[in-house]
Amino acid sequence: MDLGDLIAPEGVIPSLKVKSKKQALQELSAQAAKLTGLDQRDIFDTLLQRERLGSTGLGNGIAIPHGKLAALDRIVCLFARIDPPIDFEAIDGQPVDLVFLLLAPEGAGADHLKALARISRLLRDPVAIEKLRRSKGQAALYSVLTEPLATSAA
Repeated sequence: MDLGDLIAPEGVIPSLKVKSKKQALQELSAQAAKLTGLDQRDIFDTLLQRERLGSTGLGNGIAIPHGKLAALDRIVCLFARIDPPIDFEAIDGQPVDLVFLLLAPEGAGADHLKALARISRLLRDPVAIEKLRRSKGQAALYSVLTEPLATSAA
């Protein structure tokens, strides 16, 4: 599974200006609603319910808010760079500047996990993280997100 299968160019937000985790989730929900045709409030409520279980702020400035929606017919991913970084209640206490939003249909168990694993692989690559933080504009970020993962250091 490639990120290009999950994320569309219009799902990349190069500079999200928000002041809080809640506001970030609201803005991401609004963008996801545009891309999916689903109700923004349903998306936001799903994300909030997941956050109540524990923060999706993974550490190192990265968060992956995610949830499942019955009305969704495919897995959808959005990426946003938050400028300036915000408190996301991450496990390491560090502010978050890179956010992947992942939405899946309720019945997408294995595919949802594969999508999370694919995002996680990208986020374990320090070169990719640096490129995401330095790239300017939607097209450049989309290119970084969809380039094949290196299997060895080159």
